[in-house]
Amino acid sequence: MSERLPQDSNPFSTFVSAIMIGVGLLAFIAIFALLAWSPDLASKNRAGQHPYSTSALGYGGLIKLLEADGQTVTVSRLASSLEYTEGLLVLTLPRFGMNRAPDFDLESVSEPALYVLPKWSGFADREKPNWQKDTDLLDRQSVATIAQGFDSDIKVWRLRNPGRIRTPFGSQSPEFEHQMQVLESDSLETIIETPGGTLLAKVPGRDIYILSDPDIVNTFGLARPANARMALGLMDWLKYYHAQPVTFDATIHGFERSESLLRAIFDVPFLGATMIALMTMLLVTWGAFIRFGPPTREDRVFAFGKKALAESSAGLISMARRESQMAPGYAQTVERNLKKRLGLPAHTSGEAFAQTADRIAEQKDLSSTWTQQKSKFTSAPAGRNDLRDKALALWRWRKEMSDGN
Repeated sequence: MSERLPQDSNPFSTFVSAIMIGVGLLAFIAIFALLAWSPDLASKNRAGQHPYSTSALGYGGLIKLLEADGQTVTVSRLASSLEYTEGLLVLTLPRFGMNRAPDFDLESVSEPALYVLPKWSGFADREKPNWQKDTDLLDRQSVATIAQGFDSDIKVWRLRNPGRIRTPFGSQSPEFEHQMQVLESDSLETIIETPGGTLLAKVPGRDIYILSDPDIVNTFGLARPANARMALGLMDWLKYYHAQPVTFDATIHGFERSESLLRAIFDVPFLGATMIALMTMLLVTWGAFIRFGPPTREDRVFAFGKKALAESSAGLISMARRESQMAPGYAQTVERNLKKRLGLPAHTSGEAFAQTADRIAEQKDLSSTWTQQKSKFTSAPAGRNDLRDKALALWRWRKEMSDGN
């Protein structure tokens, strides 16, 4: 099996592999985060009669006005806000009516609630989608059809500006664009009455109100100071107490967001558990990465060659603890090697060799002579390290004696 393994090393270094894993993990997390929050990242400020719009017919101006007055305002994209909200619920009805079946199920609507009927129609500018290119009055019958969810016999009228009118929150002088839109109903209670019809009506037995003319609260109408004062007074009167928050519903305009498990795991209170899980995955991946590397080539059980023989012999000598007894033998091996290199006969005596080697060492100006080097091996070494140092010093001296060969 070892013969089939690749001979080349791993083409990817540890650093490059770590970068690839890190980038892949971050991309994996980013994809899931974008899937959860992509609807919120998209711009919702486009022309229309909804809370996100800053156009003339939108209600973004009312939200800014309330926030400037120190009130707490939120825009809800959850259908559950229709049935329960902690504060005043405001529903700005679109000109095309309701696109959700239970929107007019008044039995389940949170209280207090304010419905604002439409009055205008228009379309967005192609070059600037958040601008209203043109506006026109809706047909009265179209508005009446939408309002029939509160009273099947309701009628809608358009009258001239009434001037000063009396309201539960004081005398007001609103200014309506073109004409004032009012209601006529036998079943709804009249809260703000004007000559010719009802401006603000109430569902009997419920804290649900219907504002007939949106010019009091839309962005275009709030440009008039009298309308802005009346809008603040109306909102404050509808709430049970001054600090009660105001919630604008955006689901009836197509901005509904369903509850997402993917989003929930990246939100409080599950965010901590999600981060722990991600860090655990990262640590497990890193542990697997540093534990397992590229496949290594299997060596033979019995290696061949001089190096393998030397390593095996050294291992046996070390196991037998015979290193200290090898010193004299190593000195004799060096002596025989030098006799051959210096051209001396093999039967040259030790004394004659010592004299010749010492004279050559003095001629080459070496730091020590053969006699001095050999004397180190006559006594038993202090240990394995001492033997290694002495043998290394003798090996270097021999190299110098044989001119580095």
